[in-house]
Amino acid sequence: TYWNLEPRIGINYLLNESSSIKASYARTVQYIQLAQNSTAGTPLDLWFPASPNVKPQLSDQFALGYFRNFKSNLVETSLEAYYKHMDQAIDFKDHAELLLNKELEGELRFGEAWSYGLEALVRLNGLPMLNGMVSGWVSYTWSRTWRKFPDINEGMKYPAPYDRPHDVSIVANWDINARWTVAANWVYATGQPVTFPTGRAVIGGVILPIYSDRNEYRLQDYHRLDLSVTLNGKDKPGRKWEHSWTLALYNAYNRHNTWTINFVQEDATPGSGYSGYETYAEKTYLFGIIPALTFNFKF
Repeated sequence: TYWNLEPRIGINYLLNESSSIKASYARTVQYIQLAQNSTAGTPLDLWFPASPNVKPQLSDQFALGYFRNFKSNLVETSLEAYYKHMDQAIDFKDHAELLLNKELEGELRFGEAWSYGLEALVRLNGLPMLNGMVSGWVSYTWSRTWRKFPDINEGMKYPAPYDRPHDVSIVANWDINARWTVAANWVYATGQPVTFPTGRAVIGGVILPIYSDRNEYRLQDYHRLDLSVTLNGKDKPGRKWEHSWTLALYNAYNRHNTWTINFVQEDATPGSGYSGYETYAEKTYLFGIIPALTFNFKF
């Protein structure tokens, strides 16, 4: 049985009518933890509840931000910094056996982790344009997340699986009139850290991969554009229900964002100069461009 206190405090200091400074501290405890394996052919995520062998994860987070509005709150801006330290974090040991393993807790290792970063936001709450109204926001986050375990990566720190230093979101909505709305959303993120084989050894006729340091490589950067057009129904007096049609394009420019990388071995091509097997990387992606037509109604 585990129990913990989770104190939290927040302070908001108003500098004037349009700007403020905010600071916060939070102690949080997580009684179910996620362990991710970045070397499996298919990304494998497993949840572990607290147990006699798995202690709950404790984190302390500090945040400090400056907020300011312009032009009678037409434009909102903010800049925040944070630092988070985590104890009793979990990860799989090197060369962990995950499939059909009845004693998965034995594959876990425990250590510390920490995160820090900056978040910037500019939000437009409504700007008249051609008899319509434009709104949206631009946000950018720079962040790092590290782990350090005595029994992993020779005790040296390494990026956590969700360490993605750069994250950008651009959202725009144009209400052309009472019936028509056009929207666009573009997102970008640094590729996820992964552990790749960098060599191989042949032992007893069996090819064994030799892996890089933990999470030393990254997948391709992720980015995607979504577009939509919405037509609202006519506003008729006495009507008791409303409806709208939305035509949307997910991943409008058909970006093939990587889901996983598999390393495949095949017999060497005759005349290639290789003997035995050739190894090549094979990318798998889930979604290309996806159109969608949606009918919404409320009453």
